[in-house]
Amino acid sequence: MTAQGQTFNDRILAARHSIAGQGLAKAVCKATTEEIIGPKKKHLDYLLHCTNEPNVSIPTLANLLIERTQNPNWVVVFKSLITTHHLMCYGNERFTQYLASSSSNFQLSAFLDKGGVQAGPLRGYDMSPFIRRYANYMSEKSKSYRNVAFDFCKVKRGKDGGTLRQMTGEKLLKTLPHLQAQIDSLLEFDCSAQDLNNGVINACFMLLFRDLIRLFACYNDGIINLLEKYFEMHKKQAREALDIYKKFLLCMDRVGEFLKVAERFGIDKSEIPDLAKAPSSLLEALEAHLASLEGRKPGSGGTTPTGNASAFGAASGDVIDEKTAARLLQEEEAAMEKFRSTASASNPFAAPPAPEPEETPNILDLFGVPAPANSAPAPVSAAPAAAPLDFTSAASTKASDDLLQLSGNPFANMLNAAGSGQPVNYSPASAFNTSGSGFPSLPSQPGQFTNENAFNNIFGTNGTSATAVLQPQGSSNNTNKDKIITGDLDSSLANLASNLNFGNQKRGGLVPQPRGPPMAGLNAMQSQPMAHPFM
Repeated sequence: MTAQGQTFNDRILAARHSIAGQGLAKAVCKATTEEIIGPKKKHLDYLLHCTNEPNVSIPTLANLLIERTQNPNWVVVFKSLITTHHLMCYGNERFTQYLASSSSNFQLSAFLDKGGVQAGPLRGYDMSPFIRRYANYMSEKSKSYRNVAFDFCKVKRGKDGGTLRQMTGEKLLKTLPHLQAQIDSLLEFDCSAQDLNNGVINACFMLLFRDLIRLFACYNDGIINLLEKYFEMHKKQAREALDIYKKFLLCMDRVGEFLKVAERFGIDKSEIPDLAKAPSSLLEALEAHLASLEGRKPGSGGTTPTGNASAFGAASGDVIDEKTAARLLQEEEAAMEKFRSTASASNPFAAPPAPEPEETPNILDLFGVPAPANSAPAPVSAAPAAAPLDFTSAASTKASDDLLQLSGNPFANMLNAAGSGQPVNYSPASAFNTSGSGFPSLPSQPGQFTNENAFNNIFGTNGTSATAVLQPQGSSNNTNKDKIITGDLDSSLANLASNLNFGNQKRGGLVPQPRGPPMAGLNAMQSQPMAHPFM
């Protein structure tokens, strides 16, 4: 294969298509030969004419070109992409519509020509990266047409009736990202003047240059329209518009580098537009307006006004400089100090709640014994620290005042004393003081029983004290002293029943009948015979 003229493979393939009567396939083969030059104009013009003919199948033409991109030779693949691009730019729109209907036309992300040396220093390995990038741009061009339903390179531009100049703000925010993606994929071709050393890549670069001029002019119209509507947008739209404008500033630098390569390549300066950068005050005004919509100070967010596009790129990547970070930390510390100073005054949970008095039930009320006079509960904080309990002050020697032994119950007295809020002096020795009998000393309270004589008349003790009647049989003062615990009601009733002896003692006079119902639990009394006073 040589750099001049068609190869033997090209001639064989063209003859095969001629014999088969496939004129369209022969024209595609002629435009995509292995010759290291750009596609010839006569072949491109013929294919352009075919796109406008109604009797020519556009899908057939497109599939023939896509099939040529699967060739292992880098020249054939490169020239197939150039021919397809040429038809998309200057051919009938039906051709672009068909390519946009499929998203898997140019699958060349892994293309690599491992062939030998071709025409001296030219290697397929060196051209393969440019083929992959070019195929990516062709796919993005078809995708943008599929998304917006028109070709950005063919729409009307300028302030008088430009397509993007007349768009509404909402539609503009949806359209400009697709235009940005197409321009970014074109700029990723990233070739230098030294790489433009053969006719194939030169033809590709010229098509890309013309596309870039049209795309950037359309992009500029869209940004102008966006800025005119920016101050009428709400917060969400304004944030999106500001991001688009930031990307536009970054894109301007990359477009400027591409145009410098085109100038060194030999393109006339009159065809290269002059890119004038927007003043930095415009960006600051846009950010200040967005900050006012968001209710924050200008520059206090993740964005920082900058004077040039390169420094602005760092802010667009959510990078905060040291001064902004220090200012934010100071503002945060000031806010925390203000919060701490006002927290104690405004926090309702800072002071502990007032303690509520707890009512202790009076267990003596179950048996008709009145509670102590001072029954009002005292505050918790006013209660004295653990004071000893003392029951000796209210003790009495009359057992008839409390037959149920409730006054001698240390647990009942402790509960009632705690409920009354008065300190109770407790002494273990005095709590169980039996005073020579089997029962503890009982307090004397007037009104609980009639008198001691009536008690003696009822129980027939004949002058014997009540404590002697209530003392267990066969027990002495020495053996039972300080040993009998009378804290349980059941045990007290049992002791009372076992110690009551209604023997056949002769009593003179009329003995009154017991008042009230008989006490339950006196089963032991039924086993002893009782003498009727009139018998």
